[in-house]
Amino acid sequence: MEATTKDLRLHTRELLAATDRGQEVIITYRGRVRARLVPPAEDEQLTSGAGRRNPLFGLWRDRDDGSVDEWVRTLRRSRFQS
Repeated sequence: MEATTKDLRLHTRELLAATDRGQEVIITYRGRVRARLVPPAEDEQLTSGAGRRNPLFGLWRDRDDGSVDEWVRTLRRSRFQS
């Protein structure tokens, strides 16, 4: 299946549905191929719920130097603030 970048912008859901059905979608811009949307391989299939765990989950579990909220506030604070 072939689609333009405008189709990608306006009909993203339909193009993703095509990949769910196993189709490959070629994205073109001004008549030239720019990208391919391909369905994930069987071992890369996304699972919902407890079947898949984010590797960053629990990153701060073993830290004793404060909470995540305090650390983020210090990062967002201005350099010029006293």
